[in-house]
Amino acid sequence: MTLSYSQTDNTERLDADFRGYLLEPFGPIGIISHSANEEFARQINDVLFQKRLKRKTDGSNPYVSSVGYVRSDYMIQSQIVRFETGEGKVTLNQTVRGHDIFIITDVLSHYARFPVFGEDHQTSPDDHYRDLLRIIMAVSGKARRINVIMPFIYEGRQDHRHARESLDCAAMLQQLYKLGVANLIIFDPHDSRIANAVPLMGIEMPKSAYKVISSLIATNPNLKINANSMMVVSPDETAISRAIFYSSLMGVPLGIFYRHKDYSVVIDGNHPVKEIRLLSDPIEGRNVLIIDDMINSGKTMVDTATVLKNEGAGDIYCIAPFGLFTDGIGRIQEAVNKQIIKQVLCTNLIYRRPELLAVPWYVDVNMTPFVARLIDAINVDESLSKLINPSYMISDLLNQVRIGELFE
Repeated sequence: MTLSYSQTDNTERLDADFRGYLLEPFGPIGIISHSANEEFARQINDVLFQKRLKRKTDGSNPYVSSVGYVRSDYMIQSQIVRFETGEGKVTLNQTVRGHDIFIITDVLSHYARFPVFGEDHQTSPDDHYRDLLRIIMAVSGKARRINVIMPFIYEGRQDHRHARESLDCAAMLQQLYKLGVANLIIFDPHDSRIANAVPLMGIEMPKSAYKVISSLIATNPNLKINANSMMVVSPDETAISRAIFYSSLMGVPLGIFYRHKDYSVVIDGNHPVKEIRLLSDPIEGRNVLIIDDMINSGKTMVDTATVLKNEGAGDIYCIAPFGLFTDGIGRIQEAVNKQIIKQVLCTNLIYRRPELLAVPWYVDVNMTPFVARLIDAINVDESLSKLINPSYMISDLLNQVRIGELFE
């Protein structure tokens, strides 16, 4: 299920307190995207144009006449060329001199392919990251400022070291900083402490929670959000902080799954789970939101939902900013067919399989208006505090829902 703009977007409320109207732009906006996420970037461009065109029409901004402030097309055309060996280069087809450049990259987009020594090669996250570096090097020395929007952070799961492992995420962040990236925007990272690797770099970590909750309410208007009818559950110990955020704002109980692993054995790079234990209030009769930072293969979500269903849970909703579905949607589809899972909500910040977008149980949370709003704010150096932390908006939204319930 794909939500329309009008169903999910409430960012106009943010404009009511928008002090950026009176701030001078850092430079003309230029948006560069990899070919893999061209559609996503184009949608952001269109929303940004409409926002700024409205300000020009209203005459509410003294800088609307600035060069490049209002343009129907902020996109900077570029081309990624592959050699037969798999090496590549980036060529810019337009000038970026003096621009405030925003590079949007989706390192998880895997549908694009290119030949390597005559063999078909699927574009990997490593390939996308190298392309990002090529784009940065192409604009360096010309652009006034370089900003990178990387919704799913490359190597974000390798954020700390065990034994002799590599520190890939920290090395990546330091490389971007050394190449002159001024701002890095990442959504819902696996661990926010990755910013410690580059303390002098501007890193923003906005949450998708407001958009997700508003989409949940829009697609389930009869859903009761109170302590007696709902519960938030963390599928493992790594997702506890995220689940606490949801349960605290929504005012519902929190449940935690603890996975007892066999650390003496490694299978496919992971320690096998010996036992799953649940710590929570009684679940019977309550609808449950399972909150995680991503849906990888879907196994964790299905296993968690199965245990909850056996405990007497009502409808189960699986929520994660990123739906990877590395093994396809078959596992989740089977759980939906068995009425174990009712709905899955993920954002459109990364590439989604066409078959995923076609099923009725999937809700595609539209984040393009929010990303456009971030670009708009960063360009004029507006404070991002209310955008990064949507707590007050979520509380306001839930209060409206509860007031509506009182009058039913």
